Amino acid sequence: MEKITQTLCTAMNSDSFVRVIFADRRKKSTEYRKVTLRPVSIKGEYMYQAEYHYDKKVTHRNISYFEGISFAEKLIEEDFKQINILTEDEDIQILASKPDKPHITRSRASHKKQSLDHDRKKQHLLQEGQPADFLVELGVMSEDGHVRKQHYGKFRQINRFLEIADNCFSDLPSRGTLRVIDFGCGKSYLTFALYYYLKKIQNRDVEIIGLDLKEDVIEFCSGVAEKLNYSGLKFLTGDIADYKAADRSDNRPAADMVVTLHACDTATDYALINAVSWGSSVILSVPCCQHELFRQINEPVNAPMLKHGIIRDKFTELLTDALRGLKLEAAGYDVNMIEFTSMEHTSKNIMIKALYNPKPEAMKKASLEYEALKSFYNVNPTIDRL
Repeated sequence: MEKITQTLCTAMNSDSFVRVIFADRRKKSTEYRKVTLRPVSIKGEYMYQAEYHYDKKVTHRNISYFEGISFAEKLIEEDFKQINILTEDEDIQILASKPDKPHITRSRASHKKQSLDHDRKKQHLLQEGQPADFLVELGVMSEDGHVRKQHYGKFRQINRFLEIADNCFSDLPSRGTLRVIDFGCGKSYLTFALYYYLKKIQNRDVEIIGLDLKEDVIEFCSGVAEKLNYSGLKFLTGDIADYKAADRSDNRPAADMVVTLHACDTATDYALINAVSWGSSVILSVPCCQHELFRQINEPVNAPMLKHGIIRDKFTELLTDALRGLKLEAAGYDVNMIEFTSMEHTSKNIMIKALYNPKPEAMKKASLEYEALKSFYNVNPTIDRL
């Protein structure tokens, strides 16, 4: 089964994945004749949709991204002997009468990828062939709107980010100037994209502040913003932990929306702490390098697993983000952990999406769960200060 799993992982985690078809039933008693699995985007979340083909009907089931491989493995082990994996790069056929000894053949690609959107109507907010000034200036697009080959991954990432932002738009204040703070903005592809989306697509008055420690990066981004006449976009040099937002004359939160993408280790926590202290309506955070709990975690039952450094590192990443999510829920936010980009682009691909929607019972429950989880693993994360 290992060869089949490796083949599935490579194909399904690729940006060129089209679909996989499971056929040739192992048992005649299996009610469905065939199952197809394709990627879809539902409410901004990348998922898989399974389509079950019966003799007289077709049914559908949506599956989270993280369950996709195990779902496929179960179909092969229990229901089907033939698997056809279609990508834009190649077609792969797997004959698996014996899953441990599969016969795998590859041939020229026969299918193109379709829209991921569930209703097949929605298109990307930024389209190839339609030049966006910031993408041209940053070198992602040519002046005629052609996406440069070496930047196609970045183009997809930008569109994915805007899909998520678009899904959160109704949670932002409907009137007045929107203030957004982007902690750890880096070269600011996504900061520019967010300004473009809010100002030019949604026609909102907007003030966006990009903050980063690197002076050369801030100087570069400020120059691009000035050249594009993005008057509502400012870049500042500074540390997330020490940042103090300016007061607003209309008594609105210091930031309506806080973005932090790949802020390293506890920098993510300080960004979340600031966002909650301001009462921000929307928080979008992609954590990175969650090392804080690596040396803290101390739980005897899991000690045999955690003695391996690589497992300890991955486990503490998940634990850190789980605690962050619970702490945000306890502060009155609806929290979803969603896939931001494909694993092929970066392994740091979990986004914490938090929308302010206080519900006292849910907040109390999350607070108790947070304390129990923290106590069980004997850790004291920075997010505790939230």
